[in-house]
Amino acid sequence: MKLKFTKMHGAGNDFIVIDAVNQHIDFTAEQWKLLADRRFGIGADQMLVVEKAQGADVDFRYRIYNADGGEVEQCGNGARAFVRFVTEKKLTDKRAIRVETMSGIIEPRLEDNGNITVDMGPPVLTPRDVPFNTEGLLGKVEGEQTLWPLDICGTTEWVAAISMGNPHAVQVVVDVDTAPVGEHGAQIERHERFPKRVNAGFMQIVGRNEIKLRVFERGAGETLACGTGACAAVVSGIRRGLLASPVKVHTRGGDLSIAWAGNTSPVMMSGPAVTVFEGEIEL
Repeated sequence: MKLKFTKMHGAGNDFIVIDAVNQHIDFTAEQWKLLADRRFGIGADQMLVVEKAQGADVDFRYRIYNADGGEVEQCGNGARAFVRFVTEKKLTDKRAIRVETMSGIIEPRLEDNGNITVDMGPPVLTPRDVPFNTEGLLGKVEGEQTLWPLDICGTTEWVAAISMGNPHAVQVVVDVDTAPVGEHGAQIERHERFPKRVNAGFMQIVGRNEIKLRVFERGAGETLACGTGACAAVVSGIRRGLLASPVKVHTRGGDLSIAWAGNTSPVMMSGPAVTVFEGEIEL
């Protein structure tokens, strides 16, 4: 079959976006993995699938597949690309849409300046709901945040366990450029304490309203940006008393803006989404 696709990115986090409203999509995990391969396929961190809504009060359904072929719950940078895609393809004339994902409803909107803001919903802060197994661990409290020890590569790393629809383990480092993101991130991603695996975030505090961030993503490795990772990092930093909303997040692929009023308030994420090219591939 021939598959039409659009290549997009959000702050360097790159995607294959597929219209499953006007073409039939039914791929195996191996086929998704092949599409994401940067040498034998198209190449991407994630594949985003636009489907017809299943609920009456939403506009679309949004499905996400990681580069390893596995389906996951959420992708913040992808949500911005989603809005850009459905707008450019004239699948909707709305500037604000409601989208159903595996983890719930999100509400992204296209701003006048070209950026896209996404209501990511409130963070999940209870460890068992992340999910994260704290049995036998002794945490330490900083501000409103409990940090948990993980044995990684012979060292103890203190992480905050937070879900933004997908699980994150966030730690503060002195310098993101020298942090062992590849080695330690791979160990954290598959740590037995996280039964659904986890995205490992490495955050450097620049100021009260500014951080640098690198994320080793579950099923994709380190990416140039991670939207949900930026949200989780800022939530953790605010709860620890290290940050104040709004926060500018510098990733290796670009900048994001994250705002959170605390408690059960939704996390608001703003940033770019860019169409790179369109194509067709024979499968």
